[in-house]
Formats: sequence, C-alpha cells, structure tokens
Amino acid sequence: MSRRKSREMALQTLFQLDYNTADKNEALQAVLSENNNPGENTREYTEYLVTGTQEHLDEIDVIISEVSSEWKIDRMAGIDRNIARIAIYEMNFGSEQLSPNVVINEAVELAKMFGTEDSSRFVNGILGALVKKSTK
Repeated sequence: MSRRKSREMALQTLFQLDYNTADKNEALQAVLSENNNPGENTREYTEYLVTGTQEHLDEIDVIISEVSSEWKIDRMAGIDRNIARIAIYEMNFGSEQLSPNVVINEAVELAKMFGTEDSSRFVNGILGALVKKSTK
C-alpha cells in the first residue's frame, strides 16, 4: 500500500481520538482492522504519523492558530483540523525531509476525499500560508 493510505488511516485515527475517549492504540487498531490490516510499511507509517502528530499536538495547534487568525482551532471542522495537523507534522517535525508541495498536495487530496466542498481550499490556505510565512 501507499503513504496516501497511511495518511488516510492516520486521519481516521486522529479524528476518532478527537471525538472519543479511546486510547491511541485502541483507535489505531480499530482503523487498521477496518482497513483489512494493511502491510507492514503502511502500518508503520500510519503509526509514525499518529504518534508524531500527537506528540507535537500543542506545537502544531499553535502553528495552525498563527496562520489561521480568523478560525480558532476548536471551531475548525475536525477533518480539516486533523488533515492540517498531519501535514504540519510531516513538514515541520517529521524525521524525513518532504517537499512542502508534496505534503500540501497529499493534504488537499485527503480534504477532497473526506472533507466538505470547502475543505480542500481551507487546508490549502492554511498550509500555503504556513509555507509563505516560513520562507520570509
């Protein structure tokens, strides 16, 4: 399977954790089971994204708040918020240096698949503003 599938499953896991009291391992196992227990690489990257995003959650939310002055983090749609969190984790905290364009494109595709009609523009706007801010 692909990293895109890992990002999808990480999104599903983080979304569950946002709205349920399940523990991380419980939520992750539920998502992996729903996705027919994907291969080792896909499972590992999913766990990497979930764990890393959660470990840096406070820092990530500050970054989102700084670039989305008109939207408080808790008022954002859960899908949009968690897509942005994963992308920011990959761009700012991940162990692998990924091109911001690749990360943003993947996030926008997730937003199109799982979000509302406006989600892709919203996620693109947040991540684009972050990249602009970091290049100044």
